[in-house]
Amino acid sequence: MYEAFAIAFVGPVLSFAFDKPPSSTLALAVVLSTIALTWNYVFNTFFERWESRQSVKGRSFARRLAHGIGFEGGLTVLLIPVMSLWLEISPLKAFVANLGLLAFFFVYAIAFTWAFDRLFGLPASAAKRHGV
Repeated sequence: MYEAFAIAFVGPVLSFAFDKPPSSTLALAVVLSTIALTWNYVFNTFFERWESRQSVKGRSFARRLAHGIGFEGGLTVLLIPVMSLWLEISPLKAFVANLGLLAFFFVYAIAFTWAFDRLFGLPASAAKRHGV
């Protein structure tokens, strides 16, 4: 659901922003989503492998920050050339567009998970315990 809603939003926005046919930008949104999902799997595999070898266990703020920067930085490096070529824009314009996508996904992820939790309830790990 998360990716489907994202694609349904991003495709038309890219069409409007870059004056490209909606069918083209919808296809681009699918490609970007596929790249993001693949990168998520690859990055987290390597990050968790690295993390398991660290002497200090747990996820401190610094480690979470490193994870976020590594993931988003790597994703940006992957997406800029694709967006630049597909939309026929400069890499700088693709970078700026990518910053817009990052801002959108920051807000979207928070809103989506809030709505999801309201509809389906909190997972056991986050639910309040009675008598505690």
